Amino acid sequence: MNDNGKILAALLAGLAAGAALGVLFAPEKGSETREKLNDSLKDLGDALKERTNEQLDQLNDFKEKVLATLKNKVDKAEKDIEGAIEEHA
Repeated sequence: MNDNGKILAALLAGLAAGAALGVLFAPEKGSETREKLNDSLKDLGDALKERTNEQLDQLNDFKEKVLATLKNKVDKAEKDIEGAIEEHA
């Protein structure tokens, strides 16, 4: 996990803990407290899904760049080898 991932994980954990404690200590009915807690956890889940999708998109972009670079290098190596074979034939 890179530094950004660690920071995000810590931020989300803190957000969840703060939301849970805030809701639990609020002077409201139990049903209202549970509803607020449920809403907070749903928001946290949505944020996690969004961040995960962003990270997957970045990973896919990186994969495509690596594959394109490798393909270019393989193509160049094939041409170099073919040229060397023709020179010595």
